[in-house]
Amino acid sequence: MKLKLGFSPCPNDTFIFDAMIHHKIDTEGLEFEVFYDDVETLNQKSFSQDLDITKLSFHAYAYCVSNYVLLDSGSALGYGVGPLVISKLPYDGSGNIGKNTTVAIPGKFTTASFLFGLAFPQVKNKIEMVFSAIEDAVLNDEVDLGLIIHENRFTYQQKGLHKVIDLGAFWEEKTGCPIPLGGIVIKRSLNADIKNRVNRVIRRSVEYAFENPQSGIDFIRSHAQAMDDEVMYKHIELYVNKYSVDLGQEGRNAIELMFAKAVGAGVIPHVKEHLFLS
Repeated sequence: MKLKLGFSPCPNDTFIFDAMIHHKIDTEGLEFEVFYDDVETLNQKSFSQDLDITKLSFHAYAYCVSNYVLLDSGSALGYGVGPLVISKLPYDGSGNIGKNTTVAIPGKFTTASFLFGLAFPQVKNKIEMVFSAIEDAVLNDEVDLGLIIHENRFTYQQKGLHKVIDLGAFWEEKTGCPIPLGGIVIKRSLNADIKNRVNRVIRRSVEYAFENPQSGIDFIRSHAQAMDDEVMYKHIELYVNKYSVDLGQEGRNAIELMFAKAVGAGVIPHVKEHLFLS
C-alpha cells in the first residue's frame, strides 16, 4: 500500500524518515510518496486533507484533529528547543513589547505563533513569512521583531541579531513541561491496522537513525539548503530525542497541557476528539 507522506526538508525530519522511505528497515509492506514542504505549508495541507500522514505544528493539529490522529513516534518536543524572538538592536528588557510592534511570524498556525500569543497577547500586527526569510526581514527593518524557528536559532547571532526572549524557556518556566513543537499525524479514516503499522515503522526508522547516525547523512545534507554541517548536526541533536522515539506519558501530558492552555486562552477551539492513537 502506498501512502502520501509529508514532512519538512529540515535535518530533524530527514534524519527521522530516511530509513523508512529508503527501505533500510522493514516497512511492513508500506510504500511512501513523499512531499517536502515547510511547516506552515504542511499545516495548510492538513486542513485540506491532502496527505495520509504528515508532520504539522501542534497548534495546527487543533484545527484538523477531527480528520487526523497523533502517532506516538516522530514528534518534536523537548527542553531548550523553543522558538526565539529576535531584534536588530539589543533589547535590555526594560520595557514591554508594545501593541503596535510589527512581528514576522513563520505562519499563523505554527506552535511558535501560539507561544508568542501567550507571551504577548497585546501584539496583533503579525506578518506571516517563510521561516527562512525572517532574519533578513528584521535586518532590513521590514519588521520590528522576528519569531524564528528551526536552524535560525543557530544563525541569528552570526548576522548581528539579538535575542529578545526564548519562548521555550517562557513555556518551561510556566509549566515545567517540555515544549511540544510538532508531531506526526495520520488520517483517522485509515483502518487501525494501517495506522498501527505506520506508527511502528516510524519508530523503527527513528531507532535506526539513532543506531546508524551516518547512514542518512547524504540524504539529510541534500535537503539542508546550504546549511553547514555544524548547524545541521546541532539541529538534529536539538530536535530529535526520546520523545521522537515515543511520546511516553510525559510527552502526552505536555501536549494535553498545551491544548488546555490554548483553549483557555481562546487561541484554539475546544477539542472533543482523543488526541492520541491509543
